[in-house]
Amino acid sequence: MKLKNKHFYSTTDFSQAELGHLVELALKMKHQGYDQSLKGKSLVTLFLNPSLRTRLSFSAAMAKLGGDVFDLPADGSYTLEFKDGVKMDDSTKEHIKEAAKVTSRYTDAIAIRASQLVTNSDSTAETGSWDELKKDQVFKGFMKHASVPIINMESNVYHPCQGLGDAVTIKEKIKQPQGKKYVLTWAYHPKALPMATPHSEVLSAINLGMNVTVAHPQGWELDPEIIKTMKSKAQAAGGSLEFSHDQATAVKDAQVVCAKSWGALQYYGQWDQETVAKKELKHWIVDQKLMDKTNNAYFMHCLPIRRNVIATDEVLDGPNSIIVDQAENRMWAQMAILASLIGDQDD
Repeated sequence: MKLKNKHFYSTTDFSQAELGHLVELALKMKHQGYDQSLKGKSLVTLFLNPSLRTRLSFSAAMAKLGGDVFDLPADGSYTLEFKDGVKMDDSTKEHIKEAAKVTSRYTDAIAIRASQLVTNSDSTAETGSWDELKKDQVFKGFMKHASVPIINMESNVYHPCQGLGDAVTIKEKIKQPQGKKYVLTWAYHPKALPMATPHSEVLSAINLGMNVTVAHPQGWELDPEIIKTMKSKAQAAGGSLEFSHDQATAVKDAQVVCAKSWGALQYYGQWDQETVAKKELKHWIVDQKLMDKTNNAYFMHCLPIRRNVIATDEVLDGPNSIIVDQAENRMWAQMAILASLIGDQDD
Protein backbone atom coordinates (compact mmCIF):
# COMPACT_ATOMS: atom_id res chain seq x y z
CA MET A 1 0.00 0.00 0.00
CA LYS A 2 1.84 3.11 -1.25
CA LEU A 3 1.12 6.05 1.02
CA LYS A 4 4.59 7.53 1.27
CA ASN A 5 4.85 11.33 1.09
CA LYS A 6 1.08 11.91 1.17
CA HIS A 7 -0.38 14.58 3.41
CA PHE A 8 -2.64 13.36 6.22
CA TYR A 9 -5.10 16.25 6.39
CA SER A 10 -8.39 14.37 6.26
CA THR A 11 -9.43 10.73 5.96
CA THR A 12 -11.59 11.85 3.02
CA ASP A 13 -8.33 12.06 1.05
CA PHE A 14 -7.81 8.30 1.44
CA SER A 15 -9.66 5.31 0.05
CA GLN A 16 -11.45 2.82 2.26
CA ALA A 17 -8.74 0.28 1.42
CA GLU A 18 -5.95 2.69 2.41
CA LEU A 19 -7.63 3.51 5.72
CA GLY A 20 -8.24 -0.17 6.35
CA HIS A 21 -4.55 -0.79 5.77
CA LEU A 22 -3.62 1.84 8.36
CA VAL A 23 -6.02 0.35 10.91
CA GLU A 24 -4.64 -3.16 10.39
CA LEU A 25 -1.04 -1.90 10.53
CA ALA A 26 -1.73 -0.14 13.83
CA LEU A 27 -3.23 -3.30 15.32
CA LYS A 28 -0.35 -5.40 13.98
CA MET A 29 2.17 -3.06 15.60
CA LYS A 30 0.27 -3.14 18.89
CA HIS A 31 -0.24 -6.88 19.12
CA GLN A 32 2.62 -8.37 17.09
CA GLY A 33 5.42 -5.87 17.52
CA TYR A 34 7.27 -3.34 15.40
CA ASP A 35 10.80 -2.35 14.45
CA GLN A 36 12.60 0.98 14.51
CA SER A 37 11.77 1.74 10.91
CA LEU A 38 12.04 5.51 11.42
CA LYS A 39 15.57 5.52 12.83
CA GLY A 40 17.27 8.63 11.47
CA LYS A 41 13.92 10.25 10.65
CA SER A 42 12.50 13.32 12.36
CA LEU A 43 9.13 14.93 12.92
CA VAL A 44 8.46 18.59 13.66
CA THR A 45 5.34 19.21 15.76
CA LEU A 46 3.75 22.63 15.81
CA PHE A 47 1.04 23.11 18.44
CA LEU A 48 -0.86 26.36 18.15
CA ASN A 49 -3.25 24.99 20.79
CA PRO A 50 -2.86 23.18 24.13
CA SER A 51 -2.46 19.41 23.97
CA LEU A 52 -1.96 16.43 26.25
CA ARG A 53 -2.77 13.16 24.42
CA THR A 54 -1.83 14.36 20.94
CA ARG A 55 1.55 15.77 21.98
CA LEU A 56 2.48 12.75 24.11
CA SER A 57 1.18 10.13 21.69
CA PHE A 58 3.10 11.56 18.73
CA SER A 59 6.28 11.80 20.78
CA ALA A 60 5.84 8.22 21.99
CA ALA A 61 5.04 7.01 18.49
CA MET A 62 8.21 8.47 17.01
CA ALA A 63 10.32 7.20 19.90
CA LYS A 64 9.02 3.65 19.54
CA LEU A 65 9.81 3.71 15.83
CA GLY A 66 13.32 5.07 16.46
CA GLY A 67 12.74 8.62 15.23
CA ASP A 68 13.08 12.05 16.80
CA VAL A 69 10.54 14.80 17.52
CA PHE A 70 11.26 18.53 17.50
CA ASP A 71 8.44 20.30 19.31
CA LEU A 72 8.30 23.95 18.23
CA PRO A 73 7.10 26.48 20.80
CA ALA A 74 4.05 28.37 19.56
CA ASP A 75 3.27 30.96 22.21
CA GLY A 76 2.03 33.55 19.76
CA SER A 77 5.26 35.56 19.69
CA TYR A 78 6.22 34.22 16.27
CA THR A 79 3.58 35.03 13.68
CA LEU A 80 3.24 33.85 10.09
CA GLU A 81 1.77 35.56 7.06
CA PHE A 82 -0.41 33.41 4.76
CA LYS A 83 -1.70 35.88 2.17
CA ASP A 84 0.11 36.32 -1.14
CA GLY A 85 1.23 39.68 -2.43
CA VAL A 86 1.05 41.47 0.91
CA LYS A 87 3.43 44.10 2.21
CA MET A 88 4.63 42.67 5.51
CA ASP A 89 4.95 45.87 7.49
CA ASP A 90 2.74 44.84 10.40
CA SER A 91 3.05 42.16 13.13
CA THR A 92 3.74 39.06 11.00
CA LYS A 93 7.41 38.05 11.06
CA GLU A 94 7.71 35.47 8.28
CA HIS A 95 5.75 34.30 5.26
CA ILE A 96 4.48 30.74 5.09
CA LYS A 97 6.39 30.33 1.80
CA GLU A 98 9.75 30.51 3.54
CA ALA A 99 8.67 28.92 6.82
CA ALA A 100 7.24 25.79 5.20
CA LYS A 101 10.07 25.38 2.71
CA VAL A 102 12.84 25.83 5.25
CA THR A 103 11.22 23.58 7.86
CA SER A 104 10.89 20.92 5.17
CA ARG A 105 14.68 20.94 4.72
CA TYR A 106 15.16 20.04 8.41
CA THR A 107 12.63 17.26 8.87
CA ASP A 108 10.77 14.37 7.24
CA ALA A 109 7.24 15.49 8.20
CA ILE A 110 5.48 18.38 9.88
CA ALA A 111 2.55 17.77 12.23
CA ILE A 112 0.33 20.73 13.11
CA ARG A 113 -2.50 21.48 15.54
CA ALA A 114 -4.30 24.72 14.70
CA SER A 115 -7.92 25.01 15.78
CA GLN A 116 -9.26 28.38 16.80
CA LEU A 117 -11.70 26.91 19.34
CA VAL A 118 -9.18 24.81 21.28
CA THR A 119 -8.13 26.89 24.28
CA ASN A 120 -7.14 26.62 27.92
CA SER A 121 -9.29 29.63 28.72
CA ASP A 122 -12.44 29.26 30.82
CA SER A 123 -14.35 30.99 28.05
CA THR A 124 -14.77 30.14 24.39
CA ALA A 125 -12.18 31.63 22.07
CA GLU A 126 -13.31 34.49 19.88
CA THR A 127 -13.49 33.44 16.25
CA GLY A 128 -14.83 34.50 12.91
CA SER A 129 -17.60 32.81 10.98
CA TRP A 130 -17.59 29.13 10.06
CA ASP A 131 -17.15 30.05 6.39
CA GLU A 132 -13.87 31.75 7.32
CA LEU A 133 -12.61 29.12 9.76
CA LYS A 134 -13.28 26.17 7.48
CA LYS A 135 -10.65 27.50 5.07
CA ASP A 136 -8.01 26.07 7.47
CA GLN A 137 -5.43 28.52 6.14
CA VAL A 138 -2.60 27.26 8.37
CA PHE A 139 -2.85 23.74 6.97
CA LYS A 140 -3.55 24.77 3.40
CA GLY A 141 -0.55 27.11 3.51
CA PHE A 142 1.82 24.43 4.80
CA MET A 143 0.46 21.83 2.38
CA LYS A 144 0.96 24.20 -0.54
CA HIS A 145 4.53 25.20 0.24
CA ALA A 146 6.08 22.29 2.20
CA SER A 147 7.97 19.52 0.44
CA VAL A 148 7.33 16.93 3.18
CA PRO A 149 4.07 15.37 4.43
CA ILE A 150 1.83 17.56 6.59
CA ILE A 151 -0.05 15.71 9.33
CA ASN A 152 -3.21 17.21 10.78
CA MET A 153 -3.21 16.95 14.57
CA GLU A 154 -6.54 18.87 14.60
CA SER A 155 -7.75 21.71 12.44
CA ASN A 156 -10.98 23.66 12.48
CA VAL A 157 -12.57 21.07 10.19
CA TYR A 158 -10.97 17.65 10.78
CA HIS A 159 -9.16 15.62 13.41
CA PRO A 160 -8.14 12.58 11.31
CA CYS A 161 -5.70 11.14 13.86
CA GLN A 162 -8.50 10.97 16.43
CA GLY A 163 -10.78 9.41 13.85
CA LEU A 164 -8.24 6.77 12.88
CA GLY A 165 -7.48 6.00 16.53
CA ASP A 166 -11.20 5.49 17.11
CA ALA A 167 -11.38 3.17 14.12
CA VAL A 168 -8.49 1.13 15.52
CA THR A 169 -10.31 0.88 18.86
CA ILE A 170 -13.61 -0.18 17.32
CA LYS A 171 -11.88 -2.77 15.13
CA GLU A 172 -9.99 -4.09 18.16
CA LYS A 173 -13.14 -4.45 20.27
CA ILE A 174 -15.58 -5.48 17.54
CA LYS A 175 -13.72 -7.74 15.14
CA GLN A 176 -16.28 -7.31 12.36
CA PRO A 177 -17.74 -3.79 12.74
CA GLN A 178 -19.44 -3.67 9.35
CA GLY A 179 -23.19 -3.46 9.79
CA LYS A 180 -22.94 -2.75 13.52
CA LYS A 181 -24.64 0.34 14.94
CA TYR A 182 -22.49 3.32 15.95
CA VAL A 183 -24.00 6.41 17.56
CA LEU A 184 -22.30 9.76 17.94
CA THR A 185 -24.29 11.85 20.38
CA TRP A 186 -23.90 15.54 21.03
CA ALA A 187 -23.54 16.42 24.70
CA TYR A 188 -23.82 19.65 26.62
CA HIS A 189 -20.62 21.55 27.36
CA PRO A 190 -20.28 25.03 28.86
CA LYS A 191 -17.91 26.08 26.06
CA ALA A 192 -18.30 25.94 22.30
CA LEU A 193 -15.99 23.27 20.88
CA PRO A 194 -14.70 22.52 17.35
CA MET A 195 -16.51 20.33 14.84
CA ALA A 196 -13.27 18.67 13.77
CA THR A 197 -13.50 15.64 16.06
CA PRO A 198 -17.14 14.74 15.36
CA HIS A 199 -16.56 15.12 11.62
CA SER A 200 -13.60 12.72 11.70
CA GLU A 201 -15.18 10.26 14.15
CA VAL A 202 -18.29 9.87 11.99
CA LEU A 203 -16.18 9.47 8.85
CA SER A 204 -14.07 6.74 10.48
CA ALA A 205 -17.11 4.76 11.64
CA ILE A 206 -18.52 5.10 8.14
CA ASN A 207 -15.28 3.81 6.62
CA LEU A 208 -15.67 0.70 8.78
CA GLY A 209 -19.00 0.07 7.09
CA MET A 210 -21.01 0.74 10.23
CA ASN A 211 -24.61 1.93 10.44
CA VAL A 212 -24.08 5.39 11.88
CA THR A 213 -26.57 7.60 13.68
CA VAL A 214 -25.69 11.15 14.71
CA ALA A 215 -27.87 12.52 17.50
CA HIS A 216 -27.93 16.24 18.23
CA PRO A 217 -30.34 19.03 19.15
CA GLN A 218 -31.90 21.04 16.35
CA GLY A 219 -29.50 23.75 15.28
CA TRP A 220 -26.35 21.75 16.01
CA GLU A 221 -26.02 20.13 12.57
CA LEU A 222 -22.60 19.19 11.22
CA ASP A 223 -21.20 20.92 8.14
CA PRO A 224 -23.62 20.29 5.23
CA GLU A 225 -20.88 19.78 2.64
CA ILE A 226 -19.15 17.20 4.82
CA ILE A 227 -22.49 15.48 5.45
CA LYS A 228 -22.79 15.00 1.68
CA THR A 229 -19.37 13.33 1.66
CA MET A 230 -20.37 11.18 4.65
CA LYS A 231 -23.50 9.94 2.88
CA SER A 232 -21.56 9.08 -0.26
CA LYS A 233 -18.89 7.20 1.68
CA ALA A 234 -21.49 5.37 3.78
CA GLN A 235 -23.14 4.06 0.65
CA ALA A 236 -19.79 3.00 -0.83
CA ALA A 237 -18.79 1.21 2.39
CA GLY A 238 -22.04 -0.71 2.67
CA GLY A 239 -23.23 1.09 5.78
CA SER A 240 -25.69 3.90 6.43
CA LEU A 241 -25.96 7.37 7.92
CA GLU A 242 -28.92 8.79 9.81
CA PHE A 243 -29.57 11.84 11.97
CA SER A 244 -31.82 12.18 14.99
CA HIS A 245 -32.90 14.89 17.42
CA ASP A 246 -33.97 12.29 20.00
CA GLN A 247 -31.00 10.98 21.97
CA ALA A 248 -32.87 8.12 23.66
CA THR A 249 -34.28 6.80 20.38
CA ALA A 250 -30.96 7.19 18.58
CA VAL A 251 -28.97 4.95 20.94
CA LYS A 252 -31.42 2.06 20.88
CA ASP A 253 -29.60 -1.22 20.04
CA ALA A 254 -26.27 0.58 19.47
CA GLN A 255 -23.04 -1.39 19.88
CA VAL A 256 -20.93 1.78 20.21
CA VAL A 257 -21.91 5.11 21.74
CA CYS A 258 -19.50 7.99 21.35
CA ALA A 259 -20.19 11.31 23.06
CA LYS A 260 -18.86 14.68 21.88
CA SER A 261 -19.86 18.30 22.12
CA TRP A 262 -19.48 20.80 19.31
CA GLY A 263 -20.45 24.37 18.56
CA ALA A 264 -23.42 25.30 16.40
CA LEU A 265 -22.49 26.66 12.98
CA GLN A 266 -25.09 29.42 13.19
CA TYR A 267 -23.44 30.83 16.31
CA TYR A 268 -19.79 30.82 15.20
CA GLY A 269 -18.37 34.14 16.36
CA GLN A 270 -21.55 34.82 18.38
CA TRP A 271 -20.95 32.60 21.41
CA ASP A 272 -23.05 34.65 23.78
CA GLN A 273 -26.07 33.69 21.70
CA GLU A 274 -25.10 30.00 21.74
CA THR A 275 -24.73 30.08 25.52
CA VAL A 276 -28.31 31.28 25.83
CA ALA A 277 -29.60 28.83 23.23
CA LYS A 278 -28.18 25.73 24.92
CA LYS A 279 -29.13 26.54 28.51
CA GLU A 280 -32.05 24.14 28.15
CA LEU A 281 -29.89 21.34 26.71
CA LYS A 282 -28.08 20.14 29.83
CA HIS A 283 -30.12 16.93 29.70
CA TRP A 284 -28.02 15.92 26.68
CA ILE A 285 -25.73 13.78 28.83
CA VAL A 286 -24.76 10.11 28.64
CA ASP A 287 -25.87 8.39 31.83
CA GLN A 288 -26.46 4.74 32.67
CA LYS A 289 -30.17 5.05 31.94
CA LEU A 290 -29.30 6.04 28.39
CA MET A 291 -26.68 3.29 28.02
CA ASP A 292 -29.23 0.71 29.20
CA LYS A 293 -31.16 1.37 25.98
CA THR A 294 -28.22 0.16 23.89
CA ASN A 295 -27.10 -3.33 22.93
CA ASN A 296 -24.55 -3.44 25.78
CA ALA A 297 -22.64 -0.74 23.92
CA TYR A 298 -19.08 0.34 24.42
CA PHE A 299 -18.76 3.98 25.51
CA MET A 300 -16.20 6.21 23.79
CA HIS A 301 -15.02 9.79 24.17
CA CYS A 302 -11.90 11.48 22.78
CA LEU A 303 -10.93 13.10 26.13
CA PRO A 304 -10.57 15.35 27.96
CA ILE A 305 -14.08 14.89 29.34
CA ARG A 306 -16.03 16.89 31.89
CA ARG A 307 -17.38 14.30 34.28
CA ASN A 308 -21.08 14.48 35.08
CA VAL A 309 -21.55 17.06 32.34
CA ILE A 310 -20.91 15.05 29.17
CA ALA A 311 -21.11 11.62 30.81
CA THR A 312 -21.67 10.42 34.36
CA ASP A 313 -19.13 8.76 36.62
CA GLU A 314 -21.14 5.55 36.41
CA VAL A 315 -20.68 5.39 32.65
CA LEU A 316 -17.05 6.56 32.59
CA ASP A 317 -15.97 4.11 35.30
CA GLY A 318 -18.20 1.29 34.11
CA PRO A 319 -17.10 -1.97 32.46
CA ASN A 320 -18.12 -0.80 28.96
CA SER A 321 -16.07 2.40 29.03
CA ILE A 322 -13.12 2.09 26.66
CA ILE A 323 -11.94 5.69 26.80
CA VAL A 324 -8.44 4.82 28.04
CA ASP A 325 -7.96 2.14 25.37
CA GLN A 326 -9.20 4.70 22.86
CA ALA A 327 -6.60 7.22 24.04
CA GLU A 328 -3.80 4.64 23.89
CA ASN A 329 -4.76 3.65 20.36
CA ARG A 330 -4.08 7.18 19.18
CA MET A 331 -0.39 6.30 19.57
CA TRP A 332 -0.65 3.06 17.58
CA ALA A 333 -2.70 4.73 14.85
CA GLN A 334 -0.12 7.50 14.58
CA MET A 335 2.69 4.97 14.44
CA ALA A 336 0.95 3.45 11.42
CA ILE A 337 0.54 6.89 9.84
CA LEU A 338 4.17 7.87 10.39
CA ALA A 339 5.58 4.55 9.23
CA SER A 340 3.47 4.71 6.06
CA LEU A 341 4.08 8.37 5.20
CA ILE A 342 7.81 8.71 5.93
CA GLY A 343 9.09 5.17 6.37
CA ASP A 344 11.38 3.51 3.85
CA GLN A 345 8.92 0.73 3.12
CA ASP A 346 5.53 1.02 1.41
CA ASP A 347 3.83 -1.75 3.36
